[in-house]
Amino acid sequence: MSALHGLVTRALHACDPEDAHGLAIRALQAGLGPRAGADDPMLAIEVAGLRLPNPIGLAPGFDKNAQVFAPMLRAGFGFVECGTVTPQPQVGNPRPRLFRLTEDKAVINRMGFNNQGLETFAGRLARKGRAGLVGANIGANKDSEDRMGDYVACLRRLWGLASYFTVNISSPNTPGLRGLQTRAALQELLGRLAEARDALPREGLVPMFLKVAPDLEPGEVEAIVETVEANGLAGIIVANTTTSRPELASRHRQESGGLSGAPLKTLSTRKLLEFAAAGAGRLALIGAGGIASGEDAYARIRAGASAVQLYSALVYEGPGLVTRIKRELAECLRRDGFADVREAVGRA
Repeated sequence: MSALHGLVTRALHACDPEDAHGLAIRALQAGLGPRAGADDPMLAIEVAGLRLPNPIGLAPGFDKNAQVFAPMLRAGFGFVECGTVTPQPQVGNPRPRLFRLTEDKAVINRMGFNNQGLETFAGRLARKGRAGLVGANIGANKDSEDRMGDYVACLRRLWGLASYFTVNISSPNTPGLRGLQTRAALQELLGRLAEARDALPREGLVPMFLKVAPDLEPGEVEAIVETVEANGLAGIIVANTTTSRPELASRHRQESGGLSGAPLKTLSTRKLLEFAAAGAGRLALIGAGGIASGEDAYARIRAGASAVQLYSALVYEGPGLVTRIKRELAECLRRDGFADVREAVGRA
């Protein structure tokens, strides 16, 4: 089946990237995705109270509307994050808005939080049953008069439906959104979310994470860590796409939007190390950006991440990639004498 999935992935590359993504979603809904075997026990880890069968997660953006989290869990991901969802449906930015940078194993997107809205998203999560760990990545509508209120509305509506929440203030494709990363704005946003969370029924642990941009200065890292801790969030996801442009070969290299994939690897790892130093083990960290192999995942774990997320690599490798990454990660752990993932966290 892996050869078939590789063939399908190559065939999708003949299509417009956004059309290809839509076809992939429909194929997964039709049951055509891969099915992984049991995970190696040494890959199990607890992150912010969540028991993961393995530390490899699907990043948001792939399953924006909570349509295929179950097939992706069956494909072998330890957890799946859906979204970004906003209270009201929105079409996002004009097409074309998604670009493959094939020579660079990268993607540029300026999607603009296109999604079917909170009610549709909630209805699908309500039917998830025992599928596995499914997180909700929440955001704000572009034309909202109260963007912070949008995050609170998403939290309240999805409470009891999502395994965890990620507060996405770091997409570069909604004008002004990254301004919420400043200390004063972040304190107000996280304070409102913490107040709303504390008023909701506490039926088990539902951690909240903050997703940050890689384009931060060192002083901003410390301020974010302090604000996250002060408001009782569980951890930080490092990092979203970058607006910077390292040297790239693709003809699409000058397109505006967020860059993800292989060129983000060095920047996101460096930023993860900064957050690990600032947090000193007090916050759970999840690494994202440029992960395409077991060695990549292992490097983020040694840098301080308890788990990782990927998406762009699937564009080039297909959903069967996760099985290879898990096998390679287990080989890295055994090679270096670790009994399990937990022992390797922060050992860089």
